[in-house]
Amino acid sequence: MKILHIVAGAGQGGAETFCLDAVKALHDSGVEQVMIGRPHDHYLEALNARGIKHYPLSFAPLMKIFQRRQIDKIIAQEAPDLIHSWMNRGASFTPKQKSIPVLGWFGGYYDLKNYTSCDFYMGVTRDIVRHIKEASGQPDRAYVGHTFGTLEDAPKVTKSDYGIPEDAPMVLLLSRMHWKKGVDLLMDAARDLPGVYFLMAGDGPDLAKYKAMAEELGVSDRTIFPGWCDNRSALLDIADVCVLPSRYEPFGTVIAEAWFAKVPLVATRADGARQYVTDEVDGLLVDIDDRDGLVKALDTALHDKKMAAKIVKGGTKTYNELFSRDVVTKTMIASYQDMISRYQNGL
Repeated sequence: MKILHIVAGAGQGGAETFCLDAVKALHDSGVEQVMIGRPHDHYLEALNARGIKHYPLSFAPLMKIFQRRQIDKIIAQEAPDLIHSWMNRGASFTPKQKSIPVLGWFGGYYDLKNYTSCDFYMGVTRDIVRHIKEASGQPDRAYVGHTFGTLEDAPKVTKSDYGIPEDAPMVLLLSRMHWKKGVDLLMDAARDLPGVYFLMAGDGPDLAKYKAMAEELGVSDRTIFPGWCDNRSALLDIADVCVLPSRYEPFGTVIAEAWFAKVPLVATRADGARQYVTDEVDGLLVDIDDRDGLVKALDTALHDKKMAAKIVKGGTKTYNELFSRDVVTKTMIASYQDMISRYQNGL
């Protein structure tokens, strides 16, 4: 089986990170692959190390007609069994095919107008798949494809590497710095959690704004902004709690990553978390924008050892059932095989 991936995303971001993680996992499972994508350094490094061919493309909107022709030539040359188009832009640049099935991947509740070339769809949550089924009118062509939380090993770090006392409790945020991620809510909650440090790992349009806000709120001495970090497993190793305070979050792979790392999880009831996290079973849930509820949940996860152990145990169970690298990769390969078979048989 040969898969051609079309990836037009930025260098950083949750969906882009999972895309590369998935390609690595598929490679380890013996799937032949080739990619058309932007030439991000870390992508090229990973692909070259595995002997996966990469065709660079800018995916510039004004060049769409010309670049679609380029993509068609590459498809004809590589002759894949299936084309996997990732997210809106990747799908919108993918030409309609006559003899090869095209899969469109959804990391959120995207508009199907960008997926007109696709024969099948895959969403990262059950509810996104529900959205696809309703919007497409083709419920039998939408597949659930969870992201996985299994992380690669990274060089060890310590709290002191980030200016945090080794004996101080530390809450980890792995997120883009954007209003929808609830970063401001978390910093406001920090005021009522004295002695607790917050490692805000991520980059984004509001990073400078949040650094200034930390000063204004008087929590800058306990709030560290290291920027985008690729060593997620190392950061989770030193975290006492992992938090996802999002206002909007279709899923949030960090949920599964916290479960994998056996770190107590606190999250808001955004779309993704409320589908998969059960309060006081595998995480602690609070309402969106509930600042006082967030303070209480973080305090519980940090200091109630019995509850922390309970939700870590529950998180491990949910991870093993749905979000391990092995389970997700096997499901993706089975979905590919089903799509190829159905397409070849005119189903």
